[in-house]
Amino acid sequence: MINLLARALMMSTPLLYGSIAEVYAERTGMMVTAIEGIFLMGAWGGFVVTYLTGNLFWGVMTAMLVGVLTAALYGWITVYLKQHQVVTGVAINTLVLGLSAFFMRVIFGIPITPLTIDPLPHIHIPVLSKIPVLGVILFQQNILTYIVYLIIPLSYFVLYKTSVGLIIRSTGENPEAVDVAGLPVERIRFLVVLLAGALGGVAGSFYSIGFLGLFTTNIIGGRGWIAFAICFLGNWNPRGAFFGALIFGLAEAVGIYIQSSGVELLPNELFIALPYILTIVLTVARRSFNVPAKLGIPYKKEN
Repeated sequence: MINLLARALMMSTPLLYGSIAEVYAERTGMMVTAIEGIFLMGAWGGFVVTYLTGNLFWGVMTAMLVGVLTAALYGWITVYLKQHQVVTGVAINTLVLGLSAFFMRVIFGIPITPLTIDPLPHIHIPVLSKIPVLGVILFQQNILTYIVYLIIPLSYFVLYKTSVGLIIRSTGENPEAVDVAGLPVERIRFLVVLLAGALGGVAGSFYSIGFLGLFTTNIIGGRGWIAFAICFLGNWNPRGAFFGALIFGLAEAVGIYIQSSGVELLPNELFIALPYILTIVLTVARRSFNVPAKLGIPYKKEN
């Protein structure tokens, strides 16, 4: 059970990065439906650079960079060209799927054996990792999990306790008032989309260089959409996203545990689908949403 909970926390890490990124973006009115593609580009960029350089740090930095570039394309089309956010996101997700496969072929050809790297090591925090039960669960994780420990409270504080957070929330609720106050609505939305891209890129890199140590074009497998759903289920609040990501991380950890244990009570496909089934069930069961008033609506300044 302790190992299962530790695995659940680990598997919730990329979902936390992605859902918090989505919370911030959607609070400005931007539905980053390109999140699946951003995850995939982060996984691709992180793996390629880590494999070529042998340096995990540069892999994570590259994942952030390609995540930002993908988000910049999405932001330019939706914020400045005023195109439909959902359609644009789906198009970018499809484009990225092809690009990642193409560039893997260009860079590495057709390898005879799968390309692999050593993933991020688990870091045992001195003293804290020795605490019974909690030490194994909380303080024997990799660096990306420890960083998200800091991002969770920081994201809540910034969003609800600072003037920057007030501007972000106001941009999604009443962009006209933000504009009247002399603040550039489009620039705010674009910059927050770039922030979401950076976090999404890190989230994607977790799967390739923080967990599996390899890259395939189906490595994300819809988890970007799960992070997208967690934002909704968490009511556009970092605190809600935290609890939602833990629930989905636990569901994925249970699925992995059942598959690896060799127990055949039910078909393995059911356990693989468990996080996605949970997404549907919780979305249908949710009765009230605190949706930002201008979510998904391009801002057009009146003359």
